[in-house]
Amino acid sequence: MTQHVPLVHVLRDGRVESVHYGSIVVLSPDGSVRFAAGEVDQPFYPRSAMKPVQASALVELGLRLPADLLALAAASHSGEDVHLDGARRILAQAGLSVADLRNPPELPYDEAVRRTWLEQGRAPSQLAQNCSGKHAAMLATARQHGWSLEDYLDPRHPVQQAVAAEVKRLCGEPPAHVATDGCGAPLFAVSLRGLAHAAGRIASAEGEVAAAMRAHPEMVAGSARDVTALMRAVPGLMAKDGFEGVQIAALADGTALAIKIADGSDRARLPITLAALEFCGVDTESLAPLRVRDTRAAVTFDAW
Repeated sequence: MTQHVPLVHVLRDGRVESVHYGSIVVLSPDGSVRFAAGEVDQPFYPRSAMKPVQASALVELGLRLPADLLALAAASHSGEDVHLDGARRILAQAGLSVADLRNPPELPYDEAVRRTWLEQGRAPSQLAQNCSGKHAAMLATARQHGWSLEDYLDPRHPVQQAVAAEVKRLCGEPPAHVATDGCGAPLFAVSLRGLAHAAGRIASAEGEVAAAMRAHPEMVAGSARDVTALMRAVPGLMAKDGFEGVQIAALADGTALAIKIADGSDRARLPITLAALEFCGVDTESLAPLRVRDTRAAVTFDAW
């Protein structure tokens, strides 16, 4: 069985202090493998990196949202006011309210926003939870079709059945397993190769979700998040992160990459993503501002 490989070394005074293992796959626009290392064909949990696929399923079901709100439907947002207001707008457009949400209440993801939130004595909120845009969009889709609302997270619900079908269509493989994500929605296990294939399809042939994410990167993550900075720095890039060290990125021509850090470290995710984008031909200078986020994390992986 193929195993994860060392991807990122953390250095102190020029010496290796820590090593992060993981797996990576880069696909050409035609879907062929341009580069692969590690466990790229074993099923794993993409976590929130699957959100563009989920949003694509809702679009296929007929959901129509302004571009900023469609980007929010594919987001793991930071809990800033623009994100909370956006989730409210999705709900209101469908005649729904916060009370219809079934995702758990949480504090905002962004540290500064969370600190202000607590200073104001505010409790965890379903709107503040980073997946509220996705949940609002799922509810809006269910309402549009006249489907039940209270069980929209059940894997047997028509919305989730459509998502499962879209996962199979875009990834080119059926889900190997269905678990429950941290927000309560079904979580589909696929291979890293399959996830990259979906990213490439969404970024090129399946353009509506990707176009919304590119046009409104601040809605996909937040003002202090590297995913937002990446899409602002690289024209035509669609990018999405996921908890436990997952990252997808795809260029407008369909070139796509997917990364999984074995230990779930977020520290290792960005450095290897930047290196992979350089391998794909992205201009080094456009990526330079993002390298200062952790100057000790060095990509010594040289098997490109």
